[in-house]
Amino acid sequence: MAHKIDAEKCIGCGACASECPVECISEKDGKFVIDEDTCIDCGACEGVCPVEAPKAE
Repeated sequence: MAHKIDAEKCIGCGACASECPVECISEKDGKFVIDEDTCIDCGACEGVCPVEAPKAE
């Protein structure tokens, strides 16, 4: 299972992208998204998000 970012919660700060060890998080239209095929489900993004947007599916 991969993580997914809730677009409704995402504030576009980029904290998750800079923390991702496999660089699977990118910005799209002012919000961040996770490439589910690349995500290793480590949870690093969850720990740094100030609005708790990334969650395990």
